[in-house]
Amino acid sequence: MSIFDQAKHDVERARFIGDVRDLLAILRRQPNELLPFDWVRHLAPDGEHQRGLETIEVDHIIGSVDRYREFDRHYLPKEAHLDERWIGVRAAQLQGKELPPIQVYKVGDLYFVKDGNHRVSVARRQGQKFIDAYVIELHVTVPPEEGDTLKDLIIKGEYAQFLKATNLDTLIPHHLPIRFTTPGRYEKLLEHIRTRQYFLDRKPERAGLPPITWEEAVESWYRRLYCRIVENIDLHDVMSRFPGRTEADLYLWIMDHRYFLTQKYGHDVGSEEATMDFRAQHAPPLYKRLGQRVKLVLRGKLNPAM
Repeated sequence: MSIFDQAKHDVERARFIGDVRDLLAILRRQPNELLPFDWVRHLAPDGEHQRGLETIEVDHIIGSVDRYREFDRHYLPKEAHLDERWIGVRAAQLQGKELPPIQVYKVGDLYFVKDGNHRVSVARRQGQKFIDAYVIELHVTVPPEEGDTLKDLIIKGEYAQFLKATNLDTLIPHHLPIRFTTPGRYEKLLEHIRTRQYFLDRKPERAGLPPITWEEAVESWYRRLYCRIVENIDLHDVMSRFPGRTEADLYLWIMDHRYFLTQKYGHDVGSEEATMDFRAQHAPPLYKRLGQRVKLVLRGKLNPAM
């Protein structure tokens, strides 16, 4: 078989495997597309710098600047019109020719291809572990992860803005991650902190003292409100009854429930009672929880053993 015929056979095989992966992704309801680099703007990058020529891991390339529709998430070619370019790269590889480095943007530990998509596709199809690349790194506070969707990146961008607004990373360097599953929730946390600041200032024992600073309010909110509810969530095994949710999701729900109970009984019931009552009153029935777990496992969002 000639080198050209071998390269042609390889691209046809690659597109066939791509079709199979597309079908499996539909059945599993999992995304199978490359991430567009444009989505990175949602992470609110605050600077970039040239890292120069580096050897990077092929499997850590998850997106493209302008060719994200032409390859699937495994960098398999999706369109027949790509064959000639793909065959040319593969034929050069078979002939032992040295291919030029690709160009990528580095975001966290992952990469988006600026130039060299076909070289990445061929390399990945042949099981190549590393590839040379000219790297431009973008600095983000909350980095992307493999498998992220547009919604995930939007939420991470909101988290980054929250961290900048609160300076929580500096105040409490090893704080618990605060991750939501729905956009638009971090503004509610800022409202909680502002409310915390207001009431701390009005405690009788603070008469004549300087006003509570924003930093003091942030630290008090985190340690006295957020962490206490997270501890109670863990203590009373609440997470297992809300598959697919996070501690931050439950924190907001429990705080709302605490306010409801306080209005109902005429006194503050406290975080633990609010957590236990929320678990008893609002946990989905067992059959719904099992159904949700199956969906999450099929989408690769949950370990079957959990």
